[in-house]
This record gives sequence, C-alpha cells and structure tokens, in this order.
Amino acid sequence: MTSILVREETLDPGFVPPNLPGREREYRALEERYRARLARGVPYHSLITGGVGSGKTALARRLSEDVKDRVKIGGVAVHPLYVNCWRRASDRTVLLDLLRGVGVSLPDRGYGLSEMLDVFEQGIRRDPRHLLIVLDEVGALVRQGTKLVYLLSRAHEVGLGSISLVLIAPDDVLPFLDAASRSSFGVTHRLHLPPYTGEQLEAILAARAKLALRPGSFSPEVLAQVARTAAGSGDARFALEVLSSAAQAAEADGRAEVSAEDVRAAKGSIAPTLTEEKLTGLSDTALLVLLGLARTLKGPKSNATTEKVRQTYAVVAEEHGAKPMSRVTFWRTVKELERDGLVDVEPAASGQSARLAMNELPASTLALLVEERVKVGRSRKR
Repeated sequence: MTSILVREETLDPGFVPPNLPGREREYRALEERYRARLARGVPYHSLITGGVGSGKTALARRLSEDVKDRVKIGGVAVHPLYVNCWRRASDRTVLLDLLRGVGVSLPDRGYGLSEMLDVFEQGIRRDPRHLLIVLDEVGALVRQGTKLVYLLSRAHEVGLGSISLVLIAPDDVLPFLDAASRSSFGVTHRLHLPPYTGEQLEAILAARAKLALRPGSFSPEVLAQVARTAAGSGDARFALEVLSSAAQAAEADGRAEVSAEDVRAAKGSIAPTLTEEKLTGLSDTALLVLLGLARTLKGPKSNATTEKVRQTYAVVAEEHGAKPMSRVTFWRTVKELERDGLVDVEPAASGQSARLAMNELPASTLALLVEERVKVGRSRKR
C-alpha cells in the first residue's frame, strides 16, 4: 500500500513549524523586541492573545527556539521553558514543571510554594541561564489568584534570577492580575492575533502538507478545499485536523492521493453540521438543487461552476417530475442554502461564473440522503 502520511507528526498542533505563514509580521515584531531587550541584558515580558487555532502557541514556541539559538543575555545562554497551565492550573503545579525544566526533581507533595521557590533559585544558580518561560492557557492560572506571575515577572527583584515571560490566553488576562504584575506588561507588550484568513490557511496547509505528505499525494485544489472548511472560524488547528483525517482515510483505502471526497468525509466526521433535521426543513426545490450539486461534485471535484450545477439540477428536476426553475430563482435558492450552511459560494473572478462547493460530507452520501428525503416528500404528497 502506498504511504501518504510520511511525517504525520508535523500535522499535530504541538509541532513547531520552521516558518509561520500568515504570522510573519507578528513574529518579526515580537522577535525583534525580545532580541533587542535581551541583548542589552534586560528581561522582556509579553502577552499573546487570540482565538483557538490563531497561532498563539506556535508563535511563542518558534520565538523561544529562535531566541535560544541567536541571543545571549549578560554572557549566558537563553533557556526556553514551556508549561500548559490548563493541565497545571495552580502556582504549585506550574512551579513543579519549571523545576524539572532547570534539572530539579521534587516530590509532588510535601513542599510549600516558598520552599519550592528557594529550590528553584538554587537550580538556576547552579546553571546560570536566562529563562524564557512560556505560560500557555494562563487564564486557568489567573483564575486561581496566581502569585507566580508576579514572582516571575519581578524575578530579579525577588532573587529568582533572570527571567522573561510570554503569557498566552484567548483574551486579555492582565485586568485580572494585581497592579504590580500588570505594570510589567506595557501597551507595546501585548499582541493580539486575529483569525486566519482563507488565503493564510491555504499557505499554512501548503507548508504543512509539504512536510507531512508524500509528494504527489495532494493537490492545490484539495488544500484550498480544506482551507474553506476552516475559513469561517479562521482556525488553523481545525484545518490541520481535517487534512490529517482526510489523508488517513485515503491511505486506509489504499489510494495514492487525497480526494475531495476524503476532505468532505473528514470534515463531516470531525464537526458535522448537516443533520437530518436540516434536510427535513428544506423545500423540494432546495433539495433538488442540493441533489444537483451532490451529483456534480461526485468524483475528484472540490467545486463546480454555478452553471454546471444548474444544468445538473435541471436534469434532476425532470427526473423527479418537477419543472426546472429560472436562473434567478435557482440563484436565490443557492443563497438560501448558503445561509443554512449547506453550500459554499465562492465569488466569481472577473468574467467568470461563481463556483459552488459542499464540504459537509461526501457528495455520494449527500446524494443518497437527499434522494431519500425527496422520496419521502413525494410519498407524502400522494
């Protein structure tokens, strides 16, 4: 069997990519700030916010690795440490992870926070380094009334050594910190990441597919289709999960290339939005348009022109004893299906027809579901 996934781990959310498509500008700004301050021997603290899949963690971890390789502060190396506070939602458990990061192992119980801080300081003194600490999902820690953020952001003052911080959270957590902690994060120390655009998602998928998949096992059209599935939320994690699942499905089926149907199946299994209830609520004309689209998209197509779908719809309508609707009514019905989240309408380029796509589930499956629903509707009318 031909292998498609050659480096599956590079599609995992925890993988730190060598480049950050869609976040180049933000990365350059952040890296310049840290590099300039650390080169002068001054710690720097920042807060990165943004929604799920906006690249916060990848940005912080790429920064950590690059600063480690390029910068020395006061003649000592920079040592990055990463802690996900969602799983370590107390000062004590976070500090246990940081202790392990400086080569000190303590039992999970039996030590108070002040004792652990003393041991942490000793560990740093044994091997002097500047610590660049990334606290991911820090909101979970803040909700516990953390003292650790203050202690780490004021490390030099409280005798903990040389430490810089990167805090990561979906929203601004600074208002929930004490005033002394907030003062370490000026206005320029905050970076908000907006959701990715469709074009940025395509660039991310192209870069990751090049790392993860066998050459020739995917097409630009498939990557564009995957990007469309996540374009509404701008969530790169979701896009990568769909690509990974689609590649796994194609590989399990013994095929050499990921298809449009694999993408639809992956999206439908991960985040299904097309339900029997939605189909039940559609008019007969909408069902026939959806059936025309499903038939048009069977096979390798990820989308089709509006005119091609309309022609297929006309054939479907005649098969079911219905009079095909006009172009205007057809387009109005397509837009209604788009509002229901069942059809994606891609704007037309100059002089070209708009294109229609459906990424909820395999076109063959949709055709069967709609055919059954149309039959039910016809039997009721009798």
